[in-house]
Amino acid sequence: MSVELTAYNPETVVEPDWEPPMPPTDLIFDDGEPLETNRHRIAMNVLIRSLQQAWISRNDFYTGGNMFIYYSSEQVRNKDFRGPDFFAVLDVDGTRERQGWVVWQEGGRYPDVIVEFMSPSTARIDKGVKKDIYQRVFRTPDYFVFDPFEPNSLQGWHLHSSHGYQSLGANDRGWLWCESLGFWLGTWSGTIDREAAVWLRFYDTEGNLVLLPEEAERQKAEQAVELAEAERQRAEIERQRAEIEHQRAERLAERLRAIGLDPDNL
Repeated sequence: MSVELTAYNPETVVEPDWEPPMPPTDLIFDDGEPLETNRHRIAMNVLIRSLQQAWISRNDFYTGGNMFIYYSSEQVRNKDFRGPDFFAVLDVDGTRERQGWVVWQEGGRYPDVIVEFMSPSTARIDKGVKKDIYQRVFRTPDYFVFDPFEPNSLQGWHLHSSHGYQSLGANDRGWLWCESLGFWLGTWSGTIDREAAVWLRFYDTEGNLVLLPEEAERQKAEQAVELAEAERQRAEIERQRAEIEHQRAERLAERLRAIGLDPDNL
């Protein structure tokens, strides 16, 4: 879907006797447009679900994707509806149900992190108009783009107060640091939802993959099996040790009997 995004100018001069209009209430949250491909859908959900899993005990953040972000009445009039493929907002009530992200209903909060999954038809907008809006209007600290069909396409920017977005340098693994989340963003090759591809994933500061819920459950089950096996081996070692002690006691008893002593009366 091709859209023209119009930046909202927060510095518009307001006359003293002029009252701003009430924010619109008839907002649209579904434009009926599908995602680019099934891989784009999976890629978006991978980031959303893995972040939710990583912070499963926290309620102070919200993460979503392919949701409208409403930030101005002008934007509503121009019908600039399409939202980021992935975004995260920190220090908000994550338990509230939301159809979209409406900035004036969220205390003026914009996303802290945005990821756009590019395609040949959207790359120019994702790295142009959208990047400009995320920098100037949203003031989103961390912005990344990645084409799920191009493993080497990851790019990222971090917002500096006086210089705007500055390109992020990759580490020796090709990962980019997301300061807002405290995770690396990097590629991972494998099969998710029956589709084999190179996926964009989160990694923690130790370099460990941030798991999806099903991966965490599988890891938990594997660890339980390993723990049970370790317990079985420990019990077997204890059994063998007890058997050795029993055989040693039997040999000693036989020697005592051989010299005329009753081991049971010693």
